[in-house]
Amino acid sequence: MTTATQNNVLEVKDIQTFIGQFHILDGVSVDVPDGSITVLLGRNGAGKTTTLKSIIGLTPPRHGAISLFGKEIQGEPAYRIAAKGIGYVPEHRAIFRDLSVEENLRIAERKPGDLARRADFIFDLFPDLKRLIKLPGGNLSGGQQQMLAVARALVPENRLLLIDEPSEGLAPVIIEQMMVALRRLSAHTTVLLVEQNFIMASQLADRYTIIETGRSVKSGLMSELVNDTATIKRYLGAA
Repeated sequence: MTTATQNNVLEVKDIQTFIGQFHILDGVSVDVPDGSITVLLGRNGAGKTTTLKSIIGLTPPRHGAISLFGKEIQGEPAYRIAAKGIGYVPEHRAIFRDLSVEENLRIAERKPGDLARRADFIFDLFPDLKRLIKLPGGNLSGGQQQMLAVARALVPENRLLLIDEPSEGLAPVIIEQMMVALRRLSAHTTVLLVEQNFIMASQLADRYTIIETGRSVKSGLMSELVNDTATIKRYLGAA
């Protein structure tokens, strides 16, 4: 496993983010080692989604630093940050319901021919999408829409994926399919994940950072956190 102090794809240092007049993040730091799955944990409203949005440039931080591949990116527009090799899978999927699966994927191309180059990889991860390629996104089940949302971020060859709540609203059997896909995906790209389902997170992630009321309060190896019942109960509300 890559250490947290070397070969970090992403380093977030003490960022502070406002949405309007509201001070949402007040000191969040996260290290994401190359080749890892790192998960952001915390109760609802802690600031996990805002952390992802701050990284990708949708809610730029006012203070602190964000480094991608060793170069600071805070303050750049979202489209430039994405072009540096970050894929973003937002909460609630945000697919285009009136477009076909193929059209949803094709509009994610960063360069002409991206989808053709990545199609085998994408459809090997999510074979349902190949079968449903001409179907409108709105006709897909919730699980299939989540697969499409992740697949869309895979069309360009991104080196880092930010994935927000991939298990939200999914049946247990679909969650298991998503876990299998994310495990396989992590062999090819680094993942920063927001996940409320602690069982899923504990089985997927190499490392974790806990966010509490807009601050990062604890981070480390997931293999150590799963045995730390006091920390789990204190910050996540689970025994």
